[in-house]
Amino acid sequence: MPSPEEIAKLPYRPCVGMLLLNGDDKVFVGRRIDTAREGDNIWQMPQGGIDEGETPQEAVLREMEEEIGTAKAEIVAESRQWLHYDLPGHLVGKVWKGRYRGQKQRWFALRFMGRDSDIDLATEHPEFDAWQWVELEDVPGLVIPFKRDTYRAVVSEFRDLLGRR
Repeated sequence: MPSPEEIAKLPYRPCVGMLLLNGDDKVFVGRRIDTAREGDNIWQMPQGGIDEGETPQEAVLREMEEEIGTAKAEIVAESRQWLHYDLPGHLVGKVWKGRYRGQKQRWFALRFMGRDSDIDLATEHPEFDAWQWVELEDVPGLVIPFKRDTYRAVVSEFRDLLGRR
């Protein structure tokens, strides 16, 4: 495990996250395969890295298709600022080949324009083994603890989108 000083020198991984709303203002969450194998019931909103030369807007639509098998959505809002989270020390050397201390994320709210049957978790590199639509306020309580503050900020920023179409 890297020392706290070594961790502090590592950069944050540039990333996007998506709060995907359906027509009933419920939020998409997927259960992570890696935590389900360990017997945990950890859910999260889709997120992923920004490729070189890619804008955050391009990345969020690509990541959505890669993680849930569809890009049938429109971007309706973007977070005002980048949000950061740090990995717990014991994960720093294991995740992303030890190159990052955590993630800096640009979050987007998207309105899902497809049907539930358009969602297909059997993607080329599956990340989720189950999915569900949940109430916005319930999302932070479903995620791994070190991401909860970030998720609370996302919920707070996008809460006013509920009820708008």
